[in-house]
Amino acid sequence: MWKNIRILFLLLVLAGVAIHAWLDRVATQSWKETLWVGLYPLNGDGTPSAQRYIDGLTVKDFAGIEGFFAREAHRYAVSMEQPVHVELYPQGSELPPALAPEAGPFGVAWWSLKLRWFAAHATKVSGRAPPRIRIFVLYHDPSTLDTVPDSHGLQKGLVGVVHAFAQPAMAGSNNIVIAHELMHTLGASDKYAPGSGEPLYPAGFADPERQPLYPQTQAEIMAGRRALSAREFEMPQGLRDVVVGPSTALEIHWTRP
Repeated sequence: MWKNIRILFLLLVLAGVAIHAWLDRVATQSWKETLWVGLYPLNGDGTPSAQRYIDGLTVKDFAGIEGFFAREAHRYAVSMEQPVHVELYPQGSELPPALAPEAGPFGVAWWSLKLRWFAAHATKVSGRAPPRIRIFVLYHDPSTLDTVPDSHGLQKGLVGVVHAFAQPAMAGSNNIVIAHELMHTLGASDKYAPGSGEPLYPAGFADPERQPLYPQTQAEIMAGRRALSAREFEMPQGLRDVVVGPSTALEIHWTRP
């Protein structure tokens, strides 16, 4: 009997998780209400330089993300005036669990559960309404590393982890990464080649019908880089040079099949 009770309890838990994920997906892809996104800055490497940068952050530093979503949504005839609203929350004291580079499917699944558990407890701020989507932004001193670790966004749990450079000159590209991972939480998929980062044609090109094809003047958000030639590509300086391509618009339900 106790075995049957345990099985029933497990099935109820799994059903609850599935229903919650379905409700999240409906809420974030209906585009009937503004999506509230909470950004939680963290000192990713513990350096004084990163801390000084975090101390100087204001919500205005992320206004470009709101503007990007509004501009691109209107291009696809989404009637909402403000599809996304970004709020800057106080700095946290704990870092989210890291995903090991060599993690297999089980490791990724376990990390996902740990991240969702972490987010459920680390985002409670007294006197502040909880956001629908939570993005942890870990800032790193650029003098200590050439590239930051990979960033991640999860649709299940509506949570993301972004690694960014603590440098004013990188604020624009940081916002591109935040918008990219935010798109992942909404159901968008990557449109670049794993390993090389090369934008995939045609879905990863901002203007796949351009003649001549190269150089592309803009980047597709889920490719993250614009193709300058068949073998050269670069990240734009900011979201003003980034667009949402038709494939991504379909994935996040800005358009229908």
